[in-house]
Order: sequence, then structure tokens, then C-alpha cells
Amino acid sequence: MTTASTSSVKNQIQKKQEQQATTQAPQGSSFQGLITKQLTGQFKAIQSLVPKHVTPERLCRIGLNAVSRNPKLMECAPETIVGAIVNCASLGLEPNLLGHAYIVPFWNNKTNTMEAQFQIGYKGALDLIRRTGQVSTISAHEVYEGDKFDYAYGLEEKLIHIPCGEDDEAKITHFYAAYKLKDGGTGFLVMTRTQMDKHRDKFTKSKNKQGAVFGPWADHYISMALKTVILKLIKYMPISIEQQEAQQAMEALNQDNTVMTVKHPDENLGFGDSYIESNYVVNEHEEGEKPTE
Repeated sequence: MTTASTSSVKNQIQKKQEQQATTQAPQGSSFQGLITKQLTGQFKAIQSLVPKHVTPERLCRIGLNAVSRNPKLMECAPETIVGAIVNCASLGLEPNLLGHAYIVPFWNNKTNTMEAQFQIGYKGALDLIRRTGQVSTISAHEVYEGDKFDYAYGLEEKLIHIPCGEDDEAKITHFYAAYKLKDGGTGFLVMTRTQMDKHRDKFTKSKNKQGAVFGPWADHYISMALKTVILKLIKYMPISIEQQEAQQAMEALNQDNTVMTVKHPDENLGFGDSYIESNYVVNEHEEGEKPTE
């Protein structure tokens, strides 16, 4: 086969993949048709980002399905939805109901528009950490009044927690996250209830006109707190994530629990700065946990 004919075959395969990525997803509205068109235009960019274990065709279909399941997403600027799907590609995570990642709508007060954000689920976080091949266990817990709890930092670190059985949220005193590497190395991070509340009040986007907190921090306080403390711990873990995009995501964690994932620092794929909400809990035993914002 000549070089020209080989190139022609590759182009035909490429075009077929692009068509499959979008035509097999629901297109019940002109809005979804617009998203489909934009995804087709960005297919090569998505294809260049996804790791080997994720196909761009499947990712695009799942992204479109996510839009069809959430009417609020149809109120979002189309380019932000496509940007969120590109962000999924950069980390090799699928936006699904299993807890790997989500595309969620939010109101941007600065632009007075609805925008879509990509949110890492706790299973997606587990996936990113497991890709390192270095972590044996990682977990986060809350501490209540009456628990036996003792910790010390320094050259002889220690962490002891023996629960007493209390489960009254009002009696929580601390939160902590801990990990163990396969080589035996360990580490942990502790936050007091006061520190956690200050973090929530400073960085949450969910406040009404009176300044009162609503949404996930009000409805799922413990889950959000555990996510926060484990995010802070991950920033100091001595691990190397093989995938460049995943490593950039971990290194780019901001104080408000957001990350910016682009393939290169100076590249934005035409979507501007895409900030991703990335709160998550890494806990293999909570299979039924629902996503929180």
C-alpha cells in the first residue's frame, strides 16, 4: 500500500471515529446538536489528550449522555460543557454515575451565566492515586468528643484514633487523612473543627445574599470536610503520578479545592482557563456514596 493510500485510510478511520463519537449519543434538542458539533470540532484535541485506557469516542458519548440526564446543563454555555469533557479527557476519567467524575452546572455571578464544571468524584481520585502504583491505602475520618485521639508531628510522628461510638455531627472535634505507601512509608494530616469551618467559610461558593452557607457544605458537611483534608494531604504525598496531566492536576490544587488541567501551562484549547471543582473522598468502602459539589 502506498503512503498516499495509507494516509487516506487513516483519514477515513479518523472521520468514522469522529462520527461514532457523536452520532451514537442522544441528540434530542438543538442544544445537544450544538454540543455535538463543537465536540466534533474538538475531537482531535480530545483524542490527543486521552490515555490509552480511554477511547475518545466513548468519552464523547458519555459526556453527551451526562448532558441529557441533567436539564440544568442545557442552560450552561455550550463551550463550558465541551471544556469539561476535554478536562475529562486530560485526566482519563469518564463523567458517569459510578463516581469517577461529573459535569455539574453552576451560576457564575461574574458573567451572569450558567456554566458547566468538571468535578472529580472520589472513585476518580482513587483511580488517579492508584495509577502511581505506590499507594497501599489512603483514608480520611472524623473524630468525635470521647474518642481516644492522639497525634504528633516531627521526627517521631504518631497517629492514634480509637472511636468511642459517638456519631453526633455537633460533637466532631477533628478531621484527618492518612496514607501508607507500598514501601512502608506513611503520613497524615490533621485539621481541627475550627480550621475546617474557617476553610469552608473562606472558600465555599455556596452562600446566599445574607452570607449563610448552603448546598454541599450545609447538607454534607462531614463528606466535604473529609474531602478537604485528604486534598491537602495529597499535595504533600511523596508520589509521582505517571501521567503528566494527572500530575499537573495534583500540583495545581488551589486553596479553594479547584484545579486547572490543561495539557501544557500555556495551552487552553480555546476554552480559556477551565477551573475544575475537585473535592473528593478517597474511601474504598463507601461504594454507595453520592457525588457532592
